[in-house]
Amino acid sequence: MQYAPLGRTGLQVSRLCLGTMNFGPQTSEADSFTIMDAALAQGINFFDTANVYGLFTAATVTPELHPGYTEEIIGRWWAQGGRRDRVVLATKVYGNMGPGVNERGLSAYHIRKACEDSLRRLQTDHIDLYQMHHIERTTPWEEIWQAMEQLVREGKVLYVGSSNFAGWDIATAQSAAAARHFMGLVSEQSLYNLAARTIELEVIPACRHYGVGLIPWSPLAGGLLGGALRKATEGRRASTHQQQRIERDRSKLEAYETLCQELGEEPGDVALAWLLHNPVVTAPIVGPRTMEQLTGNLRALEISLTAETLKRLDEIWPGPGGEAPNAYAW
Repeated sequence: MQYAPLGRTGLQVSRLCLGTMNFGPQTSEADSFTIMDAALAQGINFFDTANVYGLFTAATVTPELHPGYTEEIIGRWWAQGGRRDRVVLATKVYGNMGPGVNERGLSAYHIRKACEDSLRRLQTDHIDLYQMHHIERTTPWEEIWQAMEQLVREGKVLYVGSSNFAGWDIATAQSAAAARHFMGLVSEQSLYNLAARTIELEVIPACRHYGVGLIPWSPLAGGLLGGALRKATEGRRASTHQQQRIERDRSKLEAYETLCQELGEEPGDVALAWLLHNPVVTAPIVGPRTMEQLTGNLRALEISLTAETLKRLDEIWPGPGGEAPNAYAW
């Protein structure tokens, strides 16, 4: 396994982050335990979850599925002993956790309660990386940072990250944190893959400038980059939405999968290797539903992409043209 600092911190995390969104709704608790055991055995020490996972990702509602269910599964895995101190644990706050008007968002009230609830479900006394799941512009940064600072002082949170922030949100957050002599954000979790490159305009430059580590989610574009043409009837690729995407991008997918075949590599591994090539990227989030998917992802760490291959990937999956404003102005 390869490791890298989380942003500008001294914390070393694995170059692949284990995403747990499928645990519960898509993957049984027993299989989730097996996947976490295997990930740890392979050297993956970075696990990502969120307080809303459980019902948030469920195709159908059943009595056991509810927001927080995935955290509960992880908590029961911790309870077996001998694991917690070997994992950098990341979870999130923002989503709707109940019917109350204050059971969502980034108010100090909700941040405090959501953190306490996550700690209880996870059966741990601290969260290594507490991420704001989305920007909320109705709550002032003074309130957000005051709440986060209190959690850090109490030892319940070590580092703070963001998710789905714009570049200017990162800049605003860091400016407010600096004024309070607080470290602020150490990571940003964004949608980023070969087929979704919008963040190259401003988010990636902001991350680089502020020393914020980038944690891409959906690195395979929901399976589109994982061999969609060859596996068009499997898993999420069989959904109507994904079939429409496959048809829309068929020419690109044909060129992409041909290139991967020439390289002798699986399409999903090439997509992950492309992300890992970017020095701003700390660790893409892989969300395996099965053991086979987990072990397959590890191959990406061994792939070195040549300048010619990177050029061909840019031709197949063009980005926004560079960084702003040069991408659209002189």
